[in-house]
Amino acid sequence: MTQFDGRSKSQLVRRQFLKCTAGAFALATLPLGMAKAASTARLPVGLQLYTLRDMMTISVPATLELASAVGYTDMEFAGYFGYNAKQIKQLLNETGLKAPSAHIPLTEFEKGLDSIIEDAKTVGHHYVVLPYLTEAQRGTKIDTYYQLAEKLNRWGEALKKEDIQLAYHNHDFEFETRDGEVPYDVLLNETDAENVKMELDLYWTVKAKQDPLALFNQHPGRFPLWHVKDMDTQGEFADVGTGTIDFKSIFAHASKAGLEFPFVERDQTDDRLRTIRQGFDGLSALRK
Repeated sequence: MTQFDGRSKSQLVRRQFLKCTAGAFALATLPLGMAKAASTARLPVGLQLYTLRDMMTISVPATLELASAVGYTDMEFAGYFGYNAKQIKQLLNETGLKAPSAHIPLTEFEKGLDSIIEDAKTVGHHYVVLPYLTEAQRGTKIDTYYQLAEKLNRWGEALKKEDIQLAYHNHDFEFETRDGEVPYDVLLNETDAENVKMELDLYWTVKAKQDPLALFNQHPGRFPLWHVKDMDTQGEFADVGTGTIDFKSIFAHASKAGLEFPFVERDQTDDRLRTIRQGFDGLSALRK
């Protein structure tokens, strides 16, 4: 990428940020009756802040205000972007938001749990989630996942003693057969069901041609967190409710899954405000 291209991308993000914050102001200044109707018509829904990561690099407070103005109440963090846990908690208090969950990279778990526990208790994260394995971390052999399962069991047991729940977030590569076994099956079967839960990413699960309902039947109560993102006809990302995934049938089995917190997410989007507004409306309709 040339220097000009980098400046252009940065300027585009900033223009979208200004557009979104202006949209948040408009939402926040709705007549009281309209705002109340909007807030009581739907059950609370969550947002994975990775969706707005470019905005978070510009202003964490303004991004949280935007999410609150759209109607979200529950945040899932993917980094604090230069803020510490106490500052994040203060920002959440100021915007009336909660953060029941946070994504923590594998490298941080491997450093030790002390800071993870301290930050989770400070901010109010009940769940800490291992979100992704790099190609180097996942290797090429199934033994990698057996070794990871051992670590997850150890971390999960220690976190449970602190009233914090460990969870694992999938992509599609966990469903690729290795040495005759499926990595996701290894993670489910080789970890303690009470100490290690799963955050099921519905897009990546469907992308891997897996049936979420089959997983719920095989492992009831194991999936308290979901990432709700849609898929277009080409198999790419789409805003919730505009694509091909049959969320209605999936949400009909939410109790069997053990669902507690669904989070809207979209890995890439060219219109962040549209994505989070549509995500809020789509997920709210599913949770009525």
